[in-house]
Amino acid sequence: METRPVHVRVQVSVDAADPPRLARFWALALGYEDQPPPPGHDSWEAFAASVGMPPESLDDYAALVDPAGVGPRLLFQRVPEPKTAKNRFHLDIGVAGPDDDHALVEAHVARLVDAGGAVVARRTENGESWVVMTDPEGNELCVQ
Repeated sequence: METRPVHVRVQVSVDAADPPRLARFWALALGYEDQPPPPGHDSWEAFAASVGMPPESLDDYAALVDPAGVGPRLLFQRVPEPKTAKNRFHLDIGVAGPDDDHALVEAHVARLVDAGGAVVARRTENGESWVVMTDPEGNELCVQ
């Protein structure tokens, strides 16, 4: 029996206390942009009305897309409970390029701190350097 390759799409879903704020941070971190509303709708408000979503629920979700169409969609969804433990999964953001320009890393880290992130540690191991951070809601990430 021959099996055909399956096209797999990946979405990263993130639980959040404040989805719009967290989406703004990650848009800056990754160079992503707000996902445009679905075809046939001029705005997310119009889409929400068409599916019966109450207007007060609009901030319960935020979605980002890679403008180059390469990276996964990010969906931020409001949850009632706070983050209580270390992530078992995190994103590594590579900004240094082939020359390992540490100034690029530090500039990106500074932008993320200004956007509500926090530096946890600076690490060097096996010739690699990176900055361990948290986003505004305490989710871990690394910048290298």
